[in-house]
Amino acid sequence: MEYQNSKNENFPKNTFYTSNGISIYLDDTRRILSEFPEKSFQSCITSPPYWGLRDYNHDNQIGSEENVNDYISDLVHVFRDIRHLLADDGTFWLNIGDAYTSGGRTWRAPDRKNPGRAMTYRPKTPEGLKPKDLIGLPWRLAFALQEDGWYLRSDIIWNKPNCQPESVKDRLTRSHEYIFLFSKSKKYLFNQDAIKEPSTTNNSLKNRRSVWNLNTEGFKGAHFAVFPESLVQLCLLAGSNEGHSIIDPFLGSGTVGAVSKKLNRNCVGIEINESYANIAKERIDNTINYKNLI
Repeated sequence: MEYQNSKNENFPKNTFYTSNGISIYLDDTRRILSEFPEKSFQSCITSPPYWGLRDYNHDNQIGSEENVNDYISDLVHVFRDIRHLLADDGTFWLNIGDAYTSGGRTWRAPDRKNPGRAMTYRPKTPEGLKPKDLIGLPWRLAFALQEDGWYLRSDIIWNKPNCQPESVKDRLTRSHEYIFLFSKSKKYLFNQDAIKEPSTTNNSLKNRRSVWNLNTEGFKGAHFAVFPESLVQLCLLAGSNEGHSIIDPFLGSGTVGAVSKKLNRNCVGIEINESYANIAKERIDNTINYKNLI
């Protein structure tokens, strides 16, 4: 089988890791995306850093912006570059969670159970919002991306049956996040049959619904829950075919790279934090390609 990424002489050469069509770049995604040729990838699947949540130990990192509008603007620019890198019939799958305003608090207690989770500061309450407001960040970002030229095609609810408990007394415990499906063009590759689900009324299959009930998954060394392989698998199967190239500009612990390897896709992942890049490298090395089991 030909692996496009490993054979592509026009890709940047400074890989942190590369093996069998899976490559990791240790870099700031805002800097390196411009070095890839246009229309190099079929799909982008990613979960960017959430605003004000996690410290990646880099100055000016995405997610550390003081203003939520600056955070959204930074991501719009990143995904504008991604749009240029996608095939004309390409898709973009975005996982993003919401947040609450901080009120008057500017600090956050350390998370002793998951030390990699939290920043020590809390961003200021955005202008126009009140203390304790739900920001509505996923939809603010989705509408900004739509305005920037993306086709917004689906909002998917990722329901997490094993969600983290919250010690809140005046609202519901959050148990879901959003997955948004965007396309570059009006017509795009979407493999409906590949992700159909069993019907509850007979033995046939039905089109997959827009609520996905999937447990979160921890990964050794990551210190935080990662989005599950089963979620990435659905996005990959729907938005690409074997041999296609995938990009994740915020690779984290390497879920997209690992699932790409399992399903015979090529993948480029970009990660700014070397510790996470090492976790992703080990994880991908220990992943078995399904074809090799036959």
